Amino acid sequence: MKYQYWLSNIEGIGSKTIQKILRYVECAKELYFLTEEQITSLSELKEKERLKIIEHRKRWKLDAEWEAFQKKNIGFVSQEMGEFPEKLRYIENPPYSIYYKGQLPDEKFKSVAIVGARQCSEYGRLMSEKIAEALAVHQVEVISGMARGVDSYAHIGALKGKGKTFAVLGCGIDICYPTENKKLYKEIPENGGLISEYPPKTAPRPQLFPLRNRIISAFSDTVILVEAKERSGSLITADFALEQGKDIFACPGRATDGLSTGCNALIRQGAGIITSVKALLEDMGISEKIMCKEEPSLQNIQNLLLEKDESLVYSCLDFRPKSLEEISLRTGMKTQYLSGLIQNMIEKGILKEIFRNYYIRV
Repeated sequence: MKYQYWLSNIEGIGSKTIQKILRYVECAKELYFLTEEQITSLSELKEKERLKIIEHRKRWKLDAEWEAFQKKNIGFVSQEMGEFPEKLRYIENPPYSIYYKGQLPDEKFKSVAIVGARQCSEYGRLMSEKIAEALAVHQVEVISGMARGVDSYAHIGALKGKGKTFAVLGCGIDICYPTENKKLYKEIPENGGLISEYPPKTAPRPQLFPLRNRIISAFSDTVILVEAKERSGSLITADFALEQGKDIFACPGRATDGLSTGCNALIRQGAGIITSVKALLEDMGISEKIMCKEEPSLQNIQNLLLEKDESLVYSCLDFRPKSLEEISLRTGMKTQYLSGLIQNMIEKGILKEIFRNYYIRV
């Protein structure tokens, strides 16, 4: 394994170049013991790539580096090992090796990727969490990228559902990015795993994130887009999913919403449409042995309420934030009276104030 670890750490030698190398040699160990003349004769490689291999071998302290790595509590698996995930082995441009904390996805279970906009709306947050939670309850593994927005909420939903979730990172496995996700970075390996094809200490760089999306889709049986702009990075994941023959679903949005442009376009092209969590489970062939926690219907809420005015307020709200003034205009109630009414509804767990004087259904 120390030779495989050495090969995966040659800076500037990525997965595509390693695939070329493995056409000439059977394994990393054989490459390591080639003479400089033999490495120079690898004609399919560029000259700078051959030089990088030679120079890296001179600098790399093989045994010391491997021993230091083993102390970091990071898993490592390469294509040369039987434990390498089968879902990754045969995709276009497969990673040569994978680093991980926690576990790797269990291919005996169904798995779903949930991806979307970093600057998602409250609707995107809600749908990400609810879908992920329902899937987790049904023992479906949830895959995402731990980015801001939809990705993070998907992981949060899966953890709420007490299921397993896996984050594929666009940096080294020992780096938490974005930094505000420290809590998720700690919790995910305890309930799934963190995964990266990049060696430890690899800083997050823009060009690394689109490439990692092929791994997110490869690990998944189905890919779900919650919110995506017309030119969203999430659409790259959808493209990889199409190439890999995966099912794709998307959450529809209003035609005027920029965050829904990408999803609506996918639906128009034939992606499955998500009309409810329950319908999604049915479309995926998941038997509801455990009842899925759906959003409460208006009728159910009204049956729980005693006050007619509360029912009126609830009926004009949805999962998109509305201001106190807008609610006042719609209901005809004065803002002073409405404030007290809304506060009572928040205490009942029916509404939520997401920022000052803006409210949504829970």
